[in-house]
Amino acid sequence: MEINMELTDKHIVLGVTGGVAAYKAATLLRRLIGAGGEVQVVMTAAATRFVTPVTFQALSGKPVFVDMWDDRIVDNMAHIELSRRADAILVAPATADFLAKTAQGQADDLLSTLALARNCPLLVAPAMNRQMWENPATRRNVELLRRDGVICLGPDAGAQACGEEGDGRMREPEALLESIIDFFAPKLLAGKKLLLTAGPTFEAIDPVRGITNLSSGHMGYAVARAARQAGAEVTLISGPVALSAPQDVTRVSVQSALEMHAEVMRRVTDADIFVAVAAVADYRVERISPQKLKKATGGLPEIHFVENPDILAEVAALPNPPFCVGFAAESEHLETYARQKRARKNIPLIVGNLIQEAFGGADNRVILFDDAGSHPLLVASKNQIARQLIEHIASLMEKK
Repeated sequence: MEINMELTDKHIVLGVTGGVAAYKAATLLRRLIGAGGEVQVVMTAAATRFVTPVTFQALSGKPVFVDMWDDRIVDNMAHIELSRRADAILVAPATADFLAKTAQGQADDLLSTLALARNCPLLVAPAMNRQMWENPATRRNVELLRRDGVICLGPDAGAQACGEEGDGRMREPEALLESIIDFFAPKLLAGKKLLLTAGPTFEAIDPVRGITNLSSGHMGYAVARAARQAGAEVTLISGPVALSAPQDVTRVSVQSALEMHAEVMRRVTDADIFVAVAAVADYRVERISPQKLKKATGGLPEIHFVENPDILAEVAALPNPPFCVGFAAESEHLETYARQKRARKNIPLIVGNLIQEAFGGADNRVILFDDAGSHPLLVASKNQIARQLIEHIASLMEKK
């Protein structure tokens, strides 16, 4: 998963409490640092029974704090000093004991005192046995924490260390990383509903053959992720790709252009923004053979094509259309063709790129075309391009 230093200049205190999932905190620490975050680890005494402070010190390059009376802090006020530079405190894993103490305002060790004395947001990733999680006392404590503004990330369901199955697993480090990146992202599209298409379509010829293209879906999925991080409620209508849906994005899987068209038109009246990233086939086979076509000895099979609906143009022509964004993937004359496509479809914004610089690659180079002219973006990763696109969409919508 590509992250692109999205936590640069963010100072995070990573709290680790005494649960089996403490081993996952080491991976989480690496992910946070890999995304550009500055991370200070604080452990409870119980946590050191599962993973030693030496591990976290080696991974973070910083001393690990456990004792509230640690004399490495000049005034012995680690609970004050460690929180004042923090942009957020993330406790992962957060045991039932830690949740209970924090909900009740108790502070009998460094981490719980730090949580009580903080002047920054607190995020917790619960991890415990399913019966502990389902216990009414734990549920009351979690509800109290949420009312107090504490952000609860998870838990997930699945196999547990005790051998049982159910809710209580700590979210995986990659998912927690996404959550904290999401937390820090400016909510430029808060309250907006965004509908998006991504990937290729597959137009069947017979039960085993079809026509498709080289779209990987990465750009569309990056836009969906960036929009979700900007606070939008995102629905992603995706052609066949080998990608997982971004966290907290609703995915609808389709194969053909007709299926994509039907799903878009079913949902578009509720959308504030429609972004058409998918590489939709312009044509489909008029009659799909119910049986596999056999190689002919005397010639070639006759295949007749008909035109697929123009999804973006149809959405833009609605009586009260959402804010429409198109993509123009061209092999030449990018500016000319992109401008023509924007005018023809009557949309406020189109993203132009050359297919030789986009399909299948990690990086991309695009130009944004709107009423004010063209806005070339520097070559960057698709995640970075997506964030810049979302910022541009938000700025245009503000001017409407």
